[in-house]
Amino acid sequence: MRTELERGVGEILIDEERLQARIHELGAEISSDYAGRELLLVGVLKGAVFFMADLMRSITVPCEIDFMAISSYGASTDSSGVVRILKDLDINIENRHVVVVEDIVDSGLTLSYLVRNLESRGPASLEVCALLTKPGRREIEVDVGYVGFEIPNKFVIGYGLDFAERYRNLPYVGVLHEDLLPEGV
Repeated sequence: MRTELERGVGEILIDEERLQARIHELGAEISSDYAGRELLLVGVLKGAVFFMADLMRSITVPCEIDFMAISSYGASTDSSGVVRILKDLDINIENRHVVVVEDIVDSGLTLSYLVRNLESRGPASLEVCALLTKPGRREIEVDVGYVGFEIPNKFVIGYGLDFAERYRNLPYVGVLHEDLLPEGV
């Protein structure tokens, strides 16, 4: 029997087991790359919270966390390209090794802005770790050093990803049921 929440899922794209296995691999890769250095993970709210929590538990080097909230969608499902910082970092990143933790890279517009903004603050290094990337939607290329999964151009939900603030608490990545898709998606 499907729960009310699961009725919004058209298909499961990445199941919980595969998701967690890949996150563990990313944590090991980041740990190896940053051996002997302290790391600052910058989570992009709200979508990256689940991913960042699990990723951090898989990282074996000392690390701190901070968060940013940025907006480029408004009420739409497509990035407007106009980015606003809703919550900035509390920690000074100058001379720090920073990994931005993002749930999904879609058009690349928001991430490109965020990377430029953070680079201007003088970090010792800056990388991006994205759980999901949709190369087919890219409008601007951004360097993503750590990628969980490349996915097709589908509207995904679950594991932090939402549709109208719902479905974030699904333990897997699914595709929004076609009956719920907004027009034009």
